[in-house]
Amino acid sequence: MKIRCIAIDDEPLAVKKIAGYIQKVPFLELAAECRSASEAMSIIDSTDIQLLFIDINMPEISGMEFVKSLTTKPYIVFTTAYSEYAVEGFEVEAVDYLLKPITFSNFLKAANKVKNRIDLNARNPLEVSTPAIDHLYVKSNYKLIRIDLDNIRYVESQHEYIKIFLLTGVSVLTKISLKAIEEQLPASRFMRVHRSYIVRLSEVTVVERNRIVMDGKLYIPVGDQYKETFQKFIDGMI
Repeated sequence: MKIRCIAIDDEPLAVKKIAGYIQKVPFLELAAECRSASEAMSIIDSTDIQLLFIDINMPEISGMEFVKSLTTKPYIVFTTAYSEYAVEGFEVEAVDYLLKPITFSNFLKAANKVKNRIDLNARNPLEVSTPAIDHLYVKSNYKLIRIDLDNIRYVESQHEYIKIFLLTGVSVLTKISLKAIEEQLPASRFMRVHRSYIVRLSEVTVVERNRIVMDGKLYIPVGDQYKETFQKFIDGMI
């Protein structure tokens, strides 16, 4: 069974290149080449499309905005000439992110990632939604930084930014919402306990007066709307 794809890019040569790559891969099927997101929308509405190879920088509506607007999302592989969009790509659960100029070998790696994910979900439809992740990438000081989940202690919201505090004692500041990072962290290991805090559950060893105490000197408050869920964790119900 082939994976039906759309190639979306406002640059004629770029969309032709992606379309050509799709036609070279035996398990992919090219459903359409589109020069805009609006053109792709009409096809998605009328055809069962499983995968989008979509450029981020396009006129009228960007590829990122288009993907965020979709109620039911196909698998997504972003293509762009600008590396600063990688973090935003992870926020919308893109399978991969290809930086132009795109080689066929990198394209094939991305296609295989999608195929592996589809095959895994087909074998375990009730158990698997997305493969477990052990790391994430964030942008800080114009760099993409890999952060292992095992190294995160807690996360604090600071206005338009969040600060990720690591077990190594360092912290990483990045411009992303607390909600966005919460969606990337596994609920079995991390919990939002306050509008401004997410904590690693294994680090919760002392609780007093609706506060989590770390190292006897760091106090993280538990917000009213999170108390019930947090109490269930404390009681061993989660």
